[in-house]
Amino acid sequence: VQLQAFGGGLVQTGGSLRLSCAASGRMSSAYTMGWFRQAPGKEREFVAALRYGAGTTYYADSVKGRFTISRDKSKNTVFLQMNSLKPEDTAVYYCAGGTTIILSQIRSHSSYPYWGQGTLVTVSS
Repeated sequence: VQLQAFGGGLVQTGGSLRLSCAASGRMSSAYTMGWFRQAPGKEREFVAALRYGAGTTYYADSVKGRFTISRDKSKNTVFLQMNSLKPEDTAVYYCAGGTTIILSQIRSHSSYPYWGQGTLVTVSS
């Protein structure tokens, strides 16, 4: 599976953006899709994940209530709707995918073998 992320850009504090992650092949129900981000000088961190089959979602505490991960199975695409953006959300955002990812490892970037290129999100204050 090849992943392509897009939708980043420059937005003011309090604004919204929607990121998309399109998969080149059909994703089975066994897939878990995740969004991670990496700010300059910081480690890559978990943002959100979704069990592609069941639709179950997981979020980092820092984005809970503001970000929503979802999928459109007909388009093999996963989305990250980001609302109430803050300057600290500024980062390169990556989508990732994998199968057989157990719950205890769902927030670990090393659990995901497939990665899209990053898309930059900049939130101005």
